Amino acid sequence: MSRTILINLLRFIVLVFIQVFLLKNITFYNLATPYFYILFILLLPFEVPNVLLFVLSFVLGLTIDAFYDTPGLHASACVVLALVRVLFISITVQKDGFDNEPEPTLSIMGFRWFFTYALILTLFHHFFLLNLEVFSFSEIQYTLSRVVLSSLFTVFLILISGLLFFRRKERK
Repeated sequence: MSRTILINLLRFIVLVFIQVFLLKNITFYNLATPYFYILFILLLPFEVPNVLLFVLSFVLGLTIDAFYDTPGLHASACVVLALVRVLFISITVQKDGFDNEPEPTLSIMGFRWFFTYALILTLFHHFFLLNLEVFSFSEIQYTLSRVVLSSLFTVFLILISGLLFFRRKERK
């Protein structure tokens, strides 16, 4: 159990570092901005209690908010992401028979499940985050295009990291 805590603590620090120092100023035509830090929430083990999941999501969001100077924006979006994660996993994991799997990684769950998981959760996170940032329906087309393009960019980075850093494990 302590190994899992250490791995997730290291993952938290590395993802916040990458987001703040590498990806903060990367934007393509002011439409696509990667929010790679959400990978921490996506990769938390299945057995993490929901209360701890929400607390960790809130702390992650507040940490990003401290560096982005956006009080509460990322924290609220991360809590929404945690809620959608709980709902998605409760719907798909028991139905698909992944009950004995330790965590939702690309190598363990397979490409199709992980891609669907990452895409849906990223879309929810970005939709909530970017709509809360704009807080107006006057530019809904621009906001929706930002949501879609930022989500695609983020999911692309998540899949690349999954292919690079996780070794293949066969499910039983």
